Amino acid sequence: MGHLITVATSLNQWALDFEASLGDIHFYGPGGNLERILASIRIAKERGATLRVGPELEITGYGCLDHFLEGDTALHSWEVLAKILQSEEAKDIVCDIGMPVMHKNVIYNCRVIIHNARILLIRPKMWLANDGNYRELRFFTPWQKHRQVEDHYIPRIIHAVTGQTKVPFGDAVVSTIDTCIGVELCEELFTPASPHILMGLDGVEIFTNSSGSHHELRKLYRRVDLIKEATMKVGGVYLYANQQGCDGDRLYYDGCAMIAVNGRIVAQGSQFSLQDVEVVTATIDIEDVRSHRATSSRSMQAAEAERYQRVEVDFALSEGKFGDTKDVRELTISPTYEVRYHRPEEEIALGPACWLWDYLRRSRTQGYFVPLSGGIDSCATSVIVFSMCRLVAEAARNGDEQVIADARRIAGEPEDSAYVPSDPREFSNRIFHTCYMGTENSSVDTRSRAKDLAEAIGSHHVDLNMDTLVTAVRNLFAFITGVKPQFRVHGGSAAENLALQNIQARLRMVIAYLFAQLLPWVRGRSGGLLVLGSANVDESLRGYFTKYDCSSADLNPIGAISKTDLKKFIAYAQDAFDLPILSTFLDAVPTAELEPITEDYVQADEADMGMTYDELSVFGRLRKVEKCGPYSMFTKLVHEWGSFLSPLQIAEKVKHFFFEHARNRHKMTTLTPSYHAEQYSPDDNRFDMRPFLYPARFPWQFKKIDEVAAILPDKSTQNAHAVKAKTE
Repeated sequence: MGHLITVATSLNQWALDFEASLGDIHFYGPGGNLERILASIRIAKERGATLRVGPELEITGYGCLDHFLEGDTALHSWEVLAKILQSEEAKDIVCDIGMPVMHKNVIYNCRVIIHNARILLIRPKMWLANDGNYRELRFFTPWQKHRQVEDHYIPRIIHAVTGQTKVPFGDAVVSTIDTCIGVELCEELFTPASPHILMGLDGVEIFTNSSGSHHELRKLYRRVDLIKEATMKVGGVYLYANQQGCDGDRLYYDGCAMIAVNGRIVAQGSQFSLQDVEVVTATIDIEDVRSHRATSSRSMQAAEAERYQRVEVDFALSEGKFGDTKDVRELTISPTYEVRYHRPEEEIALGPACWLWDYLRRSRTQGYFVPLSGGIDSCATSVIVFSMCRLVAEAARNGDEQVIADARRIAGEPEDSAYVPSDPREFSNRIFHTCYMGTENSSVDTRSRAKDLAEAIGSHHVDLNMDTLVTAVRNLFAFITGVKPQFRVHGGSAAENLALQNIQARLRMVIAYLFAQLLPWVRGRSGGLLVLGSANVDESLRGYFTKYDCSSADLNPIGAISKTDLKKFIAYAQDAFDLPILSTFLDAVPTAELEPITEDYVQADEADMGMTYDELSVFGRLRKVEKCGPYSMFTKLVHEWGSFLSPLQIAEKVKHFFFEHARNRHKMTTLTPSYHAEQYSPDDNRFDMRPFLYPARFPWQFKKIDEVAAILPDKSTQNAHAVKAKTE
């Protein structure tokens, strides 16, 4: 019987943060990437572990992007690795470390397996992630010599530490005295022919997977299923490590380090956390793997499996005998763990909040500013900031020194302060600022909702009226041109009506940045605030916002979240955060309040857009996730909506969506950086790469839709009661 304690880690690494400055160590606890790696190894050894696995590209941080092409990045990675090899922490433990490596002038995404100041193996990634937000083929080359190994001649800085001149580089496995370890790197788990299959048939019993996997709503289920399936058939121990936090980009890496044995999850880390270092451990019996594999069919396939080259290390991961066990608790095998899944509304409360905290402390700014309109979108953004304050207060009450130090600096406390941010509303008042910017078109309801919400969450709130600014701009135009534009309700044209709305919207952006820059000064503090935007993914997809209005901000925590999910989040937060005021936001009709209110006209978002938010969610999913153009979207929706809409009605809805999406696509090029949360995000940065000048009337595509719609039977009348059927 061989018991061993295994470790998978989640590290909050930051791109190019190789080693923190002294000031950063004071404020950030474990400091830079090097310090966080060493801290995780130290914790692993304290728990009796003999194998430690870290996230993908943990030395550099996963999000370096084009910096991976720079020679400096490779050089500094070797320098950091040298410090790890020399450290006391890395002695008497096998460590799986991630970094880029240039081999024969080709850059690879690699795992470096080390033990006692020696490199055992450099294992390059073989299948690269190159979809959605991932562009690994831009920086790295996949290793295509499967089950082959070459000599890699190491730099002098490493030779001086290890005494080695060359080390194995390629697709090999590591053989210890008591077991065999193989590497499967992030995306390789998601491929149809994952390496763990052939490695398992060749006798590998422990699989390590180091990932840089980002959060998306409802994504964790797939990841867990793949990890369980990886060892359910082939048998084995699976150690999954992941980066956690914002490392300088739109993505939030959601940790959730896991350990699985023979298809059972036995340990799971947090998915959302303010901790920079989280270590997950489990005690397993390697004999369980061998028993699981003792089947005839598996043995027949294993007997003819192609062999991997094995790199041997004179080290045992397990104690081996009962008498060698230092603590009787080490004999307790970790039981099956019930995987913790967050509901989507909980994910919205936690993921963007953690992302905002990382961005705030690492940008060294003094807080956030939100133009609070009294509508549900800016309400959601504000509640997410309040959720961040709740997480900070919880961590502070639990004695998290790093979070306390960060909060003191952000709040403007002196270095010798004893301040502890234990009250989320009190902390919110220090670092969160909201502002209602009213005009003559604003209602009493939205103004009072904004004021009441600010009071409930504790933000420092400003209420102002900006009619004088709007009138000044309007009069300037009239003075120069001799013509005064009018709203539609006053007889103005569509062009006049839109221009007058945009004046208000764009002035709000200017005012927001003015107040964000000077409010800390007004309150006797230094520094400035980051402005948060509140445009949701559906409005961006449709282009239903003014370019360079309050959607233009520094960050947007809800920019990739649908209106439908935001409503669910607000309903959840009403009880979870004890905010009864949120019910008034849920009951309110979404409106921009940019046109005059009359007895027979009140501006409403869905009426302006010509489609509902539920319909937009469907259009977004089909366009991006299902990869539908206009015609294929129409044919799919004929089946989905045909029971309550005629083909001609569906055709008009599809054409209207694509027309509006195409003619507003240019707005995506200036979209505020948003937390990535949804697969159908229209973010133009690198996730949704499309032209921004379209033939917006799609003459060929729309003609084909019209031809087919004209001859299809109308089945909607056969089911008149299904008009209210779900369109989600």
